[in-house]
Amino acid sequence: MRGRAGSAARGPAAGRRPTGASRRRFLRSLGLGAPAVLLFGCAGGARSSGYPFTLGVASGDPTPDGFVLWTRLLPPAPLDDAPVEVRWEVARDEHFSDIVRRGTVEARADEAHSVHVEPRGLAPDRWYWYRFVAGGEASPVGRTRTAPAPGTLPAKLRFAFAACQQYEHGYYAAHRDIAERGPDLVAFLGDYIYEASWGRDRVRSHGAPTATTLAEYRARYALYKSDEDLQAAHAAAPWIVTWDDHEVVDDYAADRSRRASGAAFLARRAAAYRAFWEHMPLPRAAKPEGADARLFRRVAFGDLATFHVLDDRQYRTYQPCSLDGGSRVVTLAECPALEDPRATLLGWHQERWLEEGLASSRTRWNVLAQQTRMARRSFRPSEEGYWNDGWDGYFAARRRLLDFIGMRRPGGPLVVGGDIHAFLVADLRPDFDRPETPPVATEFVGSSITSQGHTRPLDPADPHILYEDGDNRGYAEATLTPREAVVDLRSVANIRDRASAVAMLRRYVVAAERPGARLVSS
Repeated sequence: MRGRAGSAARGPAAGRRPTGASRRRFLRSLGLGAPAVLLFGCAGGARSSGYPFTLGVASGDPTPDGFVLWTRLLPPAPLDDAPVEVRWEVARDEHFSDIVRRGTVEARADEAHSVHVEPRGLAPDRWYWYRFVAGGEASPVGRTRTAPAPGTLPAKLRFAFAACQQYEHGYYAAHRDIAERGPDLVAFLGDYIYEASWGRDRVRSHGAPTATTLAEYRARYALYKSDEDLQAAHAAAPWIVTWDDHEVVDDYAADRSRRASGAAFLARRAAAYRAFWEHMPLPRAAKPEGADARLFRRVAFGDLATFHVLDDRQYRTYQPCSLDGGSRVVTLAECPALEDPRATLLGWHQERWLEEGLASSRTRWNVLAQQTRMARRSFRPSEEGYWNDGWDGYFAARRRLLDFIGMRRPGGPLVVGGDIHAFLVADLRPDFDRPETPPVATEFVGSSITSQGHTRPLDPADPHILYEDGDNRGYAEATLTPREAVVDLRSVANIRDRASAVAMLRRYVVAAERPGARLVSS
């Protein structure tokens, strides 16, 4: 929802990248280094008992002339059903001496008092700062940016990608590291929340049973977003987000899960999708209609990169040879349906949309921001067993996509993913049984922010997997230039420690004109 009465811009239009000093000042404003918080018209950082911005602020989906701004009003005392007027401002500087857009918007009870503002008419390829005020209280200040304009070729783009942040499994030191490093963009690739408790040696608690209703999903998002390090990462840069399964329920496919299907499950999916939109920096156009939501979309950064943001849950055919509506490891001998040409992970409409976007793209890089591992990965070395919930359950769909990429050769195809709770680097080929053929794309999976995993032995039949590590938690950071991509796998030393060190585990380089990852540091 756009605010009313956008102001005219003042001062020079030229953008500037924040210096190290200004980034440190920004982080101090979030509480990462000093107690003071930059408030909207307030001199101090004290918060009243009615402070409504307990979940922080966020931005997302940058365009050359704007972005989405988000917050949700959630004071300690519940709000009534009356709408609340929220003011917002966008400025060229962190002190708000040069405000370029401002307006008001209503936060409504039927949308959990969330706010989605879409200012437009801003200068391309520059940083901005934003803030909200409601009921005499001011939000923290967030930093965001617009995308470069089409026809321009930026020197570089640095983005982080992450997934799988089970709140109970650890603290968000990885998000603190993202905030401190201040990337141009963050891509979050699913499992933002976990609907249920699981795992060993949990360090904190959901404090509630499995979420199934709208109120319960809203409460789960509020719990996760109360984390200060997650708030800092949101406030440091714009995000693009997609979902995986745990935003609804583990391993669901289309209108079916392990315990429900049809109308009963779609009612739960509608509640989960609604809560996801209410808590993410997504445009109003992405608001669900019942159990349906259009989440796949494209975000472009000039002629340097296009992000094709995918949804591999809502439209897929059911997992092949599933016994209970969930996932399992199956072999080709027991499950020939792994190769069913009628099966689709993305849905036929989204498949065509992706092919059209790749075919028409003129950017140096094309990033497929999707949920899970795309490379084939055997789990029963003697029998070639495959996990049927990811791309390994949809052999023909994966082959269609990789054949298309190999035929059309879009610029710099990079596949980034999450879900598997492991770092992974792979060269992607349409036929994984022909390792002598050149790869058509390169894949990186950024482990998990906290969600537990473990390393399994690799099958010698999968030489396209160059690296896999399920013992380390963390995320990945990619720097794209017109010539190459440099991808750092960043590992958290101890997820049980809020102040844990985060360091580079490995670094890979991919040439824009030649898919395939090359290790340069470990």
